[in-house]
Amino acid sequence: MILTVTPNPSLDRTYEVASLDRGEVIRATGDRMDPGGKGVNVSRAVAAAGRRTLAVLPLGGTPGAFVAQLLGEQGIEVAPVDVAGQTRSNISVAEPDGTLTKINAAGPELSAAESELLLATVRNRSLGADWIACCGSLPRGLRPSWYAELVARAHAAGARIALDTSGPALLAALREHPDVVKPNAEELSEAVGRPLATVGDAVKAAEELREQGARAVLASLGADGQLLVEDSGTYFASAHVDAVRSNVGAGDSSLAGFLIAGGSGPEALASAVAHGAAAVRLPGSVMPTPADLDPSAVTVTADVPLDRVLTEPVE
Repeated sequence: MILTVTPNPSLDRTYEVASLDRGEVIRATGDRMDPGGKGVNVSRAVAAAGRRTLAVLPLGGTPGAFVAQLLGEQGIEVAPVDVAGQTRSNISVAEPDGTLTKINAAGPELSAAESELLLATVRNRSLGADWIACCGSLPRGLRPSWYAELVARAHAAGARIALDTSGPALLAALREHPDVVKPNAEELSEAVGRPLATVGDAVKAAEELREQGARAVLASLGADGQLLVEDSGTYFASAHVDAVRSNVGAGDSSLAGFLIAGGSGPEALASAVAHGAAAVRLPGSVMPTPADLDPSAVTVTADVPLDRVLTEPVE
């Protein structure tokens, strides 16, 4: 079982448009509504793979009730933490070439009591979890050290932690040695304070995060592929994608694929890339099922192409 923690969930509506023309009336060619937030998406991807998951998240108001309803309809068990503020609503606009424009609301401000209740709920519901995936930004009211406290408490209870966040929250949590952290290229660059131009630059940055406490780093490099840097070695994987329909939740699907496959080693990395590649071919934040995956399209190697220039370098 994979338990997910989403401190700042959302109700997400995605519109597909022929083009995004500022100041014009635009008619959508398709739209959908999904429960959102990184951890929520991980749970949705785990459930789509036919595996058990439990989503722990603060929910408030009508949007929060709708998020719980949508998750229930997808067969996902929810452990809600009632909060006074309303769950945020986000909008994404997807264009045919894969360009995605996102408008994310701030979300509610959690009180000290709500913060502690969220931590307590994770502890009380984590018995039997193979992994706890802590994902996304922290809402107002939670200090940057909140994830660090969660990692410390989870480790004390014997659980393994996967952490997908960024900025001060990521850096603060490293001292508690999360089992795997999953930054994208931009977040990795921000964490080490310098640009990334090549795959080798990303490897060095991942090694620095390990020196600061991360036990393993699963780094997404966008269209170039993914890196895994862990005790057993450094691995690079990629998959060709003919057309990107939407990359909403693709990184979360990738993390789910990694954890489903055990959360370490080249096989788990291959699963991560297969899930991410399948997700970008689907509309909105639809999560891939096993039928959507193409493992044969994934290439994994320990001979990392250090000199390869990134398709989208991070300045």
